[in-house]
Amino acid sequence: MQVVQAVVASNNAHKIREINEILSLPGYEFVALRTLGDFPEPVEDGDTFEANARIKARDAHERTGLPSIADDSGLVVDALGGAPGIYSARYAALEDGATASEVRDANDQANNERLLRELEQAGAVAPPQRTARFVCTIVFIDADGREHVASGSCEGIIDTQRRGANGFGYDPLFLPDAFGHTCSMAELSPDEKNAISHRGTALRNLQKLIG
Repeated sequence: MQVVQAVVASNNAHKIREINEILSLPGYEFVALRTLGDFPEPVEDGDTFEANARIKARDAHERTGLPSIADDSGLVVDALGGAPGIYSARYAALEDGATASEVRDANDQANNERLLRELEQAGAVAPPQRTARFVCTIVFIDADGREHVASGSCEGIIDTQRRGANGFGYDPLFLPDAFGHTCSMAELSPDEKNAISHRGTALRNLQKLIG
């Protein structure tokens, strides 16, 4: 079988590792975008996870001429009206009054601190008031230029303090339903996390969709 190189439209090492660990598409070898050149990041100005994933996948496909895969994911917190949502990676940076298109990602610690502060200000102090979910949408452009879209989610609650050293982003604050809120996503092994995570579910759904 001839192997086709496909580009992962991300420079996030954690995401790239998860994609390579979970997704198995015969005939495709996935490589990070940065290994192919120093490309500028596209402006993610979509208003949904799917729109932003499509922007990144199409940009990588157009720049490299290769099949591409991109995801857009984030944390949706009910008590905050769905925030931080599509702005999850930039959540803390938006506090300065800049618009979403003017700022880049904030660091994980700052994002986590803002989330805890916003929940406290909203009066969401008990677990039933802190329900949330991780959401992920993936767009894959295959060798024929066809787009395939798959999504996944992971339900849980937001803890009052960070726990665990694994994972990234909001993982230390997120207590998944699947483990009875006894541990954070950052306390799970890679295999445990991949089995329940929003990105893992989206990748498995993509695999089923493509066959």
